[in-house]
Amino acid sequence: MALTKNKIVSEIGHRTRLRNHDVQRMLEALIEVWTEELTSGGRIELENFLVLEVRRIDRGEQRGMLVTGQSRQVIRRLVVRPSKKLKARINH
Repeated sequence: MALTKNKIVSEIGHRTRLRNHDVQRMLEALIEVWTEELTSGGRIELENFLVLEVRRIDRGEQRGMLVTGQSRQVIRRLVVRPSKKLKARINH
Protein backbone atom coordinates (compact mmCIF):
# COMPACT_ATOMS: atom_id res chain seq x y z
CA MET A 1 0.00 0.00 0.00
CA ALA A 2 1.30 3.44 -0.92
CA LEU A 3 0.72 6.49 1.21
CA THR A 4 -0.36 9.09 -1.37
CA LYS A 5 -0.67 12.83 -0.84
CA ASN A 6 -4.46 12.54 -0.65
CA LYS A 7 -4.24 9.82 1.99
CA ILE A 8 -1.74 11.90 3.98
CA VAL A 9 -4.05 14.92 3.86
CA SER A 10 -7.02 12.83 4.94
CA GLU A 11 -5.15 11.14 7.80
CA ILE A 12 -3.68 14.40 9.16
CA GLY A 13 -7.08 16.05 8.89
CA HIS A 14 -8.64 13.20 10.84
CA ARG A 15 -5.96 13.22 13.56
CA THR A 16 -5.83 17.00 14.00
CA ARG A 17 -9.45 17.87 13.15
CA LEU A 18 -8.17 20.46 10.68
CA ARG A 19 -10.00 20.92 7.39
CA ASN A 20 -8.52 18.84 4.58
CA HIS A 21 -8.20 22.01 2.49
CA ASP A 22 -5.98 23.62 5.16
CA VAL A 23 -3.89 20.47 5.54
CA GLN A 24 -3.43 20.26 1.77
CA ARG A 25 -2.27 23.90 1.57
CA MET A 26 0.20 23.29 4.40
CA LEU A 27 1.52 20.11 2.79
CA GLU A 28 1.96 21.78 -0.60
CA ALA A 29 3.80 24.70 1.05
CA LEU A 30 6.04 22.24 2.91
CA ILE A 31 6.89 20.43 -0.32
CA GLU A 32 7.69 23.75 -2.00
CA VAL A 33 9.97 24.86 0.88
CA TRP A 34 11.77 21.49 0.91
CA THR A 35 12.21 21.56 -2.88
CA GLU A 36 13.73 25.04 -2.74
CA GLU A 37 16.08 23.99 0.08
CA LEU A 38 17.29 20.86 -1.71
CA THR A 39 17.72 22.51 -5.11
CA SER A 40 19.83 25.24 -3.51
CA GLY A 41 22.15 22.61 -2.04
CA GLY A 42 20.68 22.62 1.48
CA ARG A 43 19.89 19.80 3.83
CA ILE A 44 16.66 18.84 5.63
CA GLU A 45 16.83 17.16 9.03
CA LEU A 46 13.69 15.84 10.67
CA GLU A 47 14.74 14.85 14.18
CA ASN A 48 14.10 11.18 15.00
CA PHE A 49 12.93 10.55 11.43
CA LEU A 50 15.24 11.19 8.48
CA VAL A 51 17.78 13.39 6.71
CA LEU A 52 17.41 14.55 3.10
CA GLU A 53 20.36 16.07 1.27
CA VAL A 54 21.76 16.49 -2.20
CA ARG A 55 25.32 15.26 -2.54
CA ARG A 56 27.57 16.61 -5.24
CA ILE A 57 29.78 13.94 -6.80
CA ASP A 58 32.68 15.26 -8.86
CA ARG A 59 33.94 12.55 -11.18
CA GLY A 60 37.17 14.47 -11.70
CA GLU A 61 39.38 14.32 -14.72
CA GLN A 62 39.40 10.94 -16.33
CA ARG A 63 42.06 9.60 -18.62
CA GLY A 64 41.71 11.12 -22.09
CA MET A 65 39.70 14.16 -20.99
CA LEU A 66 42.49 16.60 -21.72
CA VAL A 67 42.91 15.21 -25.23
CA THR A 68 39.21 15.27 -26.11
CA GLY A 69 38.49 18.55 -24.32
CA GLN A 70 35.64 17.13 -22.24
CA SER A 71 34.67 19.00 -19.11
CA ARG A 72 34.49 17.51 -15.63
CA GLN A 73 31.37 15.54 -14.87
CA VAL A 74 29.47 16.65 -11.76
CA ILE A 75 26.57 14.49 -10.65
CA ARG A 76 24.04 15.38 -7.95
CA ARG A 77 22.27 12.64 -6.02
CA LEU A 78 19.44 12.89 -3.52
CA VAL A 79 20.40 10.98 -0.39
CA VAL A 80 17.80 9.90 2.15
CA ARG A 81 19.05 8.54 5.47
CA PRO A 82 16.83 7.30 8.28
CA SER A 83 17.51 8.41 11.83
CA LYS A 84 18.87 5.88 14.30
CA LYS A 85 15.47 5.81 16.01
CA LEU A 86 13.59 5.10 12.75
CA LYS A 87 16.15 2.51 11.69
CA ALA A 88 15.72 0.72 15.04
CA ARG A 89 11.91 0.71 14.71
CA ILE A 90 12.12 -0.68 11.17
CA ASN A 91 14.51 -3.45 12.20
CA HIS A 92 12.35 -4.61 15.13
